Amino acid sequence: MKRPTLEAVAARAGVSRATVSRVVNGQMTVTPQIRDAVMRAVDELGYVPNSAARSLVTQRTDSIALVVSEPPTRVFSEDPMFSTVIRSASLELEAADKQVVLMLGGSAQSHARIERYIASGHVDGVMLISMHGADPLPSAIARMGVPVVSYGRPAVPVLLPYVDNDNVGGAKKAVRHLLDSGRRRIATIAGPQDMIGGQDRLKGYREALSESDRRSIVAVGDFTRESGAVAMRHLLQDDPDLDAVFVANDLMAIGALQTLRQAGRRVPDDVAVVGFDDIEAARYTEPPLTTIRHPIIEQAAAMVRLLLGLFKDGPADPVILPTELVVRGSA
Repeated sequence: MKRPTLEAVAARAGVSRATVSRVVNGQMTVTPQIRDAVMRAVDELGYVPNSAARSLVTQRTDSIALVVSEPPTRVFSEDPMFSTVIRSASLELEAADKQVVLMLGGSAQSHARIERYIASGHVDGVMLISMHGADPLPSAIARMGVPVVSYGRPAVPVLLPYVDNDNVGGAKKAVRHLLDSGRRRIATIAGPQDMIGGQDRLKGYREALSESDRRSIVAVGDFTRESGAVAMRHLLQDDPDLDAVFVANDLMAIGALQTLRQAGRRVPDDVAVVGFDDIEAARYTEPPLTTIRHPIIEQAAAMVRLLLGLFKDGPADPVILPTELVVRGSA
């Protein structure tokens, strides 16, 4: 069967080809009666707009690049943050009739490929996820003039709209909870320090401890479960008398719980543990994990709305979402 054309729709609706083009491209310079006649013809003939031709007219692709600056092994790992953000952002974009293009930027070669793709005009906008300090993509995309937003405050000195949660305040809530419960030697397993989330959660930990005149006891992980287990072993070796630990994400906290169990330390009797994120697995650890709830789904949806707003309204202020302490058995 031949694909229905604009001319066929125009003949069925009794209008010009130019009028049909204006209707299918969303222009508002057509009366409601004519618009209804055109849309009836579109439905009756099963007309589907040619996306390439439509892009030439509208100067839009209706595609958005979702760029994750991590290798595939990290994105498609046990960390639910990536799948949750990708799924939530995709649903929000689908509701806005936009197509998602997922791009992974875990190497210099992939960065160059992503830059070429965006510079070639294949997408209308870009959403950046999991940016690390030396990542060149935010600055490169900003220079292209393509609308771009970041999931999390970017570490590079570039003016970029972003959506983040209150990492510093959330960390303070976690540490204050431990202090209020009588813990005296509170350590932390910090996240990677080339990421703003890792930096800010460590900052919140230190600020809360300084208010109570306690010293910092720090180990650093990379937001994976294994790194949390290793960091917890180092903390126990360095300070066997520690009685609490704030962990910068739940996956590392799950690894820390495993190490404490292997070391014969009871949780929370000997060592209290607080995580950050409130992933689903936090409810099913032994004991269930006390954590800081980070609104991942809401943050991803807010990132999409921020980007769509750039198309219509131009520059926008950052969006910071609140966090919440969720008390369970581990602290």
